[in-house]
Amino acid sequence: LGCASAAVGSPVVPLGSAVVASCTIRSELCRGLEQGKVRITWMLDNEPVAGSQRRGPGGTEVSNLTLPWFNRTQAKLWCWVEWNGTKQRVGMAEIRAGYPPAKPFNLSCILNLSDYGLTCQWEQGADSHLPTSVTLKCAGVPQAHPSRCHRSRAQAVTGCTPQGGRSHCTVPRRLLQLYRQMEIWVSAANALGTAESEHLCIDPMDVAKLDPPALQSIQSIPFQTDCVTLAWEVAQSNAHMELQCELRYRAPEDPAWALVTGIVGQAGTTQCCGFLFGTQYHFQMRCRRSSARGYWSEWSLGRNYTTHEKGGCGGTRGVPSAQPGGTAVGPSVPAGTEHPRMPCLHSGPTAVGGERASAGVPRMLPSLVIPAGCPHAGQPLARLWAVPGGERSLWVRWEPPPAPAAAYVLEWQRGSSEPGRCSTCWQMEHDGAATAALIRDGIEPFQRYNISVYPLYKDAIGVPVHTAAYSKQKAPSYAPKLHLKSISKSSAELCWDLVPVEMQNGFITSYTIFWANSTAEVSSTAVNPSLSSFVIQELKPSTLYKVHIMASTAAGSTNGTSLTLVTTVLDDIEIQVLFLTLGLIFVLLILLLICFQKNGRVKQQFWPSVPDPANSSLGKWVPAELQQVRS
Repeated sequence: LGCASAAVGSPVVPLGSAVVASCTIRSELCRGLEQGKVRITWMLDNEPVAGSQRRGPGGTEVSNLTLPWFNRTQAKLWCWVEWNGTKQRVGMAEIRAGYPPAKPFNLSCILNLSDYGLTCQWEQGADSHLPTSVTLKCAGVPQAHPSRCHRSRAQAVTGCTPQGGRSHCTVPRRLLQLYRQMEIWVSAANALGTAESEHLCIDPMDVAKLDPPALQSIQSIPFQTDCVTLAWEVAQSNAHMELQCELRYRAPEDPAWALVTGIVGQAGTTQCCGFLFGTQYHFQMRCRRSSARGYWSEWSLGRNYTTHEKGGCGGTRGVPSAQPGGTAVGPSVPAGTEHPRMPCLHSGPTAVGGERASAGVPRMLPSLVIPAGCPHAGQPLARLWAVPGGERSLWVRWEPPPAPAAAYVLEWQRGSSEPGRCSTCWQMEHDGAATAALIRDGIEPFQRYNISVYPLYKDAIGVPVHTAAYSKQKAPSYAPKLHLKSISKSSAELCWDLVPVEMQNGFITSYTIFWANSTAEVSSTAVNPSLSSFVIQELKPSTLYKVHIMASTAAGSTNGTSLTLVTTVLDDIEIQVLFLTLGLIFVLLILLLICFQKNGRVKQQFWPSVPDPANSSLGKWVPAELQQVRS
């Protein structure tokens, strides 16, 4: 009730500095202290300290205390008086001491692709011994001035606040600008001052922590006996990014990993050589963005593979060729040779195009040559298709022609967009009632084969029917590179080159176009694989977009590199109309100015001379009645 009061100069002081305090006693408000002398003493926590006492104004008693070296981080200073023979505590002041906050350091951030939150962590430094408020600040950098990253503070906002004394927190997606530079720093403040960490200037996408790829398969390469082919699939969250990957492997007895770098993540496959025969290896893979600014993903789940035992290599196959005088089916003979009837072979195995060794002596299969100018007389198959028989074989199936055939010739070659590349194999089915044949010669996975089947009649060769097939498919080796053909404020026309046949690794089922703005609003559309251009509609004016294309087969998809584009503020027609309008206004102003300066009649028309009424005859005329009145 006002009997006593204790006060300190500052409740928070630097550790080791002086503390000044005072205690004031109003005797008239303290029952029992009205008579007699008042004696004031001090206690710092439980330790007595001495002060100086004097009489103050208004009959008060005042004790002053100076602690020259306050070396406690927190203490309670008590004011005591003797009351009825005992000491009583009548006032208290709490004192805290410490240091200004230390400068936070080692600030680093990682973008989580699951929710696109930016998690940052740092080290706080020495303990200040005082309550300290720590916040993570962030600010957008104007796109036109990325060099001002460490200068702008106008757009600074609190990204997040760590809880429970932790040194990390997560900035939510709504406060981030993806694919643009942002300024990130930590601010620490207490009663004695403020400190900031070094400022990070980053694009949040450059610090994305990618999910690891998944190794799909490992296979030996038959004709390179110390090499293997590895296939993988990138994580779905990383599918729209350009990636670079690393592969590591080792045998159980190896003390260290062997590392393969510079792998293009979108390729989906790679080859490595130098492996020992019949040895088990353990493989793992990781990826990061091709900009090399982000973090490596974790290593993928391991996959074991044992290389094949050392063995011999097979011989070569013959290749049929076309002659100037006709179309060859099988090994060629000179043009003009008499057209043979259906060949009759007595060997046990089915004769396969080219040479077949028998008892050490190669023997050529008979040739079927269609003379120049001689049309196919026989009927074609009713239907033809092919399905995988295994990774290195194809089942060719057909519906027979209406007329019974005596035999069938199957011809196949690898599809290629390379000019002049032609490697054809063929085999004959002697059973005219057959409706299927298994072809193995030269068949490899992930390669397209163009297949033709000729029905053979007694005196004619039927018109061939064609189909194409893969023994095994996978994702394309790469996706096309996008080119910007034209752009306006609301649309962008893109074009690309189709994936070459030898890089498709399967039948292209679609091209998918993805586009996203800086707020990560992602849209997509599937395009027919026969098309090589597409127009994106309903874009926002003056907006930055990231665009990429994905090529897909039935077995997987591959993303292409991203293309950055910015829509215009106005369309071309609007720009033309604007410039035309401004030009017309400018010309009209010039013409009016010339007219006003050189034509007096125009001046007279717009600003005519108005007579002064004071100089008119009417101004000097006075009515007769008014004259009489004046007189």
